[in-house]
Amino acid sequence: MKKIITTSKAPAPIGPYNQAVLSGNTLYTSGQIAIDPETGELVLDTITKEAEQVMLNLKAVLEEAGMTFENVVKTTIFLNDMNNFAEVNAVYSAYFSDDTAPARETVAVAALPKFVNVEISVIAVQ
Repeated sequence: MKKIITTSKAPAPIGPYNQAVLSGNTLYTSGQIAIDPETGELVLDTITKEAEQVMLNLKAVLEEAGMTFENVVKTTIFLNDMNNFAEVNAVYSAYFSDDTAPARETVAVAALPKFVNVEISVIAVQ
């Protein structure tokens, strides 16, 4: 059985997908980019601000499912430029404790939706 998770505190999907799907006790989020859900505008001032908005969007989806970053067991980070890794990692690491951080992969891609610099998805378990 699956339950669709939707919150107005994160950007609405821009295609045929949902913000997240809860299957049993496992939450699968769609990738989040730096869209401010209040304005619908991209936050691209700096890579740090962009990554922060991505994490805030993920936090909103997790909270809607009754979870926090402590529930996250796996993350995937997509970057359009691996030179942004250090800045994105600094923001990302503020949301996790080193001793309980999730598994993760970070990959560089040619392009991302709306030509943003970073997209992150998570898998979380209750």
